[in-house]
Amino acid sequence: MLIYSHPEYQNHQVADGHAECPERLGHLLAHWDKISLSQDLNFVEPQAVSLDRLLAVHPQAHLDFIEQMSPMDGEAVVPLDPDTWLGPHSRNAALLAAGALCSGVDAVLANADTRVFCAVRPPGHHAEIDNAMGFCIFNSVAVGAMAALEHVDINRVAILDFDVHHGNGSVDIFKDRPEVLVCSSFQHPHYPNRHTDTQRANIVNTPLEAGSDGNDFRRAIEKSWLPALEQHKPDLIFVSAGFDAHQLDPLASLNLLEEDFIWVTNLITSAANQYSKGRIISTLEGGYHLDALASSATAHILALAN
Repeated sequence: MLIYSHPEYQNHQVADGHAECPERLGHLLAHWDKISLSQDLNFVEPQAVSLDRLLAVHPQAHLDFIEQMSPMDGEAVVPLDPDTWLGPHSRNAALLAAGALCSGVDAVLANADTRVFCAVRPPGHHAEIDNAMGFCIFNSVAVGAMAALEHVDINRVAILDFDVHHGNGSVDIFKDRPEVLVCSSFQHPHYPNRHTDTQRANIVNTPLEAGSDGNDFRRAIEKSWLPALEQHKPDLIFVSAGFDAHQLDPLASLNLLEEDFIWVTNLITSAANQYSKGRIISTLEGGYHLDALASSATAHILALAN
């Protein structure tokens, strides 16, 4: 199994006390060392995403805006909105995060491996076509999906998003691209409250009430995602893997546990084995309780590796 990560991700600075802090990824990587998992993982440093692949998702005006807003070395972090911040290294970290997805696509389609996890930050699934928001600068999973569709043997892909927050950016980008299935489970009503009412054959919104537990989650996923996957039959599956639906997470009010993330990962691997030659590229989105993030993400990649 390939793990794409880069030291630059932890140089992405945010405001003091911000939930999407460098310690998130640092704690996860340290946990893998602590439990001696790192030695069993194949770590690869990605290249920054190419301009043409980024422009397949975001317009030049958005790229120019991020570049213009980015502070220079030694300067303070600046807000794009109350939630989303740029430090001197943030733009480069975001380019490398999108690059991880593209590197994963290239590796999987070159038969280097069938399973990839991108241990990245900043996250990406809230970034809309021309709007950075929700801690997200570029929509990395969307960039990866578009890169996959460049390949001659990839006609359809799926993005399966189990972050506690709706994948509004992925829906915005692909709502009129029927070759991309986007399934998103999320607490509702809750941030970002955008695109949750989008009705398209390739968009599956799976809202969950605050307080929902693993049984509620499993029933909703089976009811909504499985028929969509059976109809779409993706050639490659992407996962927006957010672990902020965990019961300990401070930013939401769902009550999932590690075994629920194992369950949904097993469901995804089963679908991939059936439709996608086992090929899955997963990327880290949310998860803001450090210990819950570490244990949940670990459970996810161990299930992915099976």
